[in-house]
Amino acid sequence: MMQTFTSRPSPMGHILRRGRVVAVLAAALLAGESVPVPAVAVEEGTPWEVDTVDGPLGSGRQNYDYAVEPGERLEDALTVVNNDPTPIDLALYAADAFTTDTGQLDLRTRDDAPTGVGGWLQMDRDRISLQPGESAEVPFTLTIPGDASPGSHMGGIVTTPASTSSGTEPERRVAIRIHLRVGESFRPSLSVEDLSVDYSGDPFGTGRAIVTYTIRNTGDTMLAAEQSVAVAGPFDAFRVTADPVDDAPLLLPDETWTVSVPVRGVAPVGLLAATVTLVPLYTDPAGSTGPLAVVEHSGHGWAIPWLPAMLILCLGALVAVLVARKRRRPAQQETLPQDAGTVAHAQEPPGA
Repeated sequence: MMQTFTSRPSPMGHILRRGRVVAVLAAALLAGESVPVPAVAVEEGTPWEVDTVDGPLGSGRQNYDYAVEPGERLEDALTVVNNDPTPIDLALYAADAFTTDTGQLDLRTRDDAPTGVGGWLQMDRDRISLQPGESAEVPFTLTIPGDASPGSHMGGIVTTPASTSSGTEPERRVAIRIHLRVGESFRPSLSVEDLSVDYSGDPFGTGRAIVTYTIRNTGDTMLAAEQSVAVAGPFDAFRVTADPVDDAPLLLPDETWTVSVPVRGVAPVGLLAATVTLVPLYTDPAGSTGPLAVVEHSGHGWAIPWLPAMLILCLGALVAVLVARKRRRPAQQETLPQDAGTVAHAQEPPGA
């Protein structure tokens, strides 16, 4: 299925404007089968469209989904149609997919050198000119490296106006997704990394802990995740659970997603333990999403009760002073009589 969006020419291409017909660039696929994904409301008036071509590898496809092996080579094609009453001149390029800061799967811009699917794809041409109502097929070849890692790989083919009037103007792109499932490996896995706890609060009451952590897709399959966070004191005392946390978005293998969660009502009881619980979500080839084994990770931080601590320190210092004075007083009492006797004995006349 075609994806249309507008983005400013930046390395990450985070600014999106969805186009005429679009599907979320996200579906966990097994053995190269297609997974239904929800449609997204899009703007009208895209002057051109991109679609698949029926052939030996499939017909009536919305996107390109292939089950391949390392070292394999396959050939396919796409079609571009000019729906505009004026001629158009388009550039074509292949790009890798990535998850944006807003949690959407996107394709990188032409300024980003591809290292995955975008680098494995070669098109017969990188520019096309179409008259009003004209269409053209563009063949392409995918060559899977012999050392390609097993699992999901995502990319796509992007079409965009060959020239723009200004380098600062948004660039409109129409893309079509390409998903590869390399080998038969299926190893879904998520991890929690770099967990930290930052506490601030009222010295006379409870405060707020900010729990920050990074979710990493350590497996070979695209996954989303439900997540929850709790903070407790020693021996799980004064445990507080954060408000509901939004699901982590679909992440490609080895992608990360950084989260900061506020937990309110945390008591300043010294050492705090923050626990992050993830429920990985996998979408099967039939389009059903289900949970996998729970992932749990804990980290620690400090919430020092400064007012009680200062009172205890002051009380301790006072006690230490009183004890020191008490110890010095008997010593002085024992020393004074002995000194007086010694003086009197020294004053006795000789032979007395």
